[in-house]
Amino acid sequence: MTDPEQARPEFAHPIEKAFARILDYYGIKWEYEPKTFPLEWDEQGNVIEAFTPDFYLPEQDLYVELTTLRPQLATRKNRKLRRMRELYPDVNIKLFKRRDLRVLLVKYGLDQEAEKIVGTGPQEKRS
Repeated sequence: MTDPEQARPEFAHPIEKAFARILDYYGIKWEYEPKTFPLEWDEQGNVIEAFTPDFYLPEQDLYVELTTLRPQLATRKNRKLRRMRELYPDVNIKLFKRRDLRVLLVKYGLDQEAEKIVGTGPQEKRS
């Protein structure tokens, strides 16, 4: 996070909080949901669909999206990412899927958090 004195954001999902802890531990600056990218507009030019990546890492110029959705439920998110890459080809974005996140959490000693994203059931939203 840019300013450690600043209040922690309210994360939409526990995995985001765990990811932020890893970034903080390694001194990686981050911003939480700093920008929304319009993806679709109606005939009047109003935004009707948008995408807000979970994190932005300014030193890497990289947006990061995390998902714990089962693969068969991630179709909508994958479609949004494809659309974003079409509209904003110069924006760097990385998607960490359920399996990627589990491996990452175990690697950095966050086994309890990793246990929460195993199996095939739906994942909890708020901590």
